Amino acid sequence: MDKISLVVPCYNEEETIRIFYNEVLKYESQLDAELEFCFVDDGSHDHTLDILKALHEEDERVHYVSFSRNFGKEAGLYAGLELATGDYVVTMDVDLQDPPHLLPEMYNIVKNEDYDCVATKRSTRKGEPPIRSFFARMFYKLINKMSSTEIVDGARDYRFMSRQMVDAIIKDQEYNRFSKGIFSWVGFKTKWLAYENVERSAGNTKWSFFSLFKYSIEGILAYSVVPLFISSILGLIFFVISVIALFGIVIRALLFGDPVSGWPSMVSIMLLLGSMILLCLGIVGLYISKIYLETKKRQIYIVKEKA
Repeated sequence: MDKISLVVPCYNEEETIRIFYNEVLKYESQLDAELEFCFVDDGSHDHTLDILKALHEEDERVHYVSFSRNFGKEAGLYAGLELATGDYVVTMDVDLQDPPHLLPEMYNIVKNEDYDCVATKRSTRKGEPPIRSFFARMFYKLINKMSSTEIVDGARDYRFMSRQMVDAIIKDQEYNRFSKGIFSWVGFKTKWLAYENVERSAGNTKWSFFSLFKYSIEGILAYSVVPLFISSILGLIFFVISVIALFGIVIRALLFGDPVSGWPSMVSIMLLLGSMILLCLGIVGLYISKIYLETKKRQIYIVKEKA
């Protein structure tokens, strides 16, 4: 019999864990496979770990890893994939925004059709704040224009993958992780399932607008060097403008004299050039910071306890 491992990162999710566990069990009979629950406690401050321990005592199929501190969802996903031993592995959120009723269909597709992965995406963003939806759509449009690795608009981390694909992902041990990009970059034949946005079963989201913005920057830096190219082009453009302006100033001074006039425009040009230089240096600095973190070879996560 096949084994399906469910990789579920958790951060302060004491209200949702048992709801998630009970909901998944409703579809166990339709899977015709053995289930394995791989929960990852990402340094929670509530009773998440206590609930996972209790579930482990009740059901030997429930396993967990608890981090020494909060390392982020990306580290949680990676730790869960390493923990999983199944023939197939599913990554999903514990808040039921990734509906478990899709599991039987996903399993049948990977098992019986020529696919290595079934991925999901939201067909609508109903219930999401309009400003957040707008910037999310802009992010996907931007990154797909800048990167050769396609990131599907509305893509979720809810994926049903073959063991071969999971092993390929685990071998990618980069420190600055962006899973949506990694899932696409490793390749393998993927089928997409769309579903309407689902509200959380309980609790509050841990993703603020700023954290999502930071995450989007991580994705762009991880899968595109276009910002570096743009900064170089901007430098070239402003160099040409500066040369033209210099000739204009010299010619005007020779013909009309009065070198003092025009200083406000000169100051404006200097401020513009200075800001562009700082912008380009900032872009370069972001890439250098990523190189710095990668070369330090720090651990992606640290385990405090596991079962």
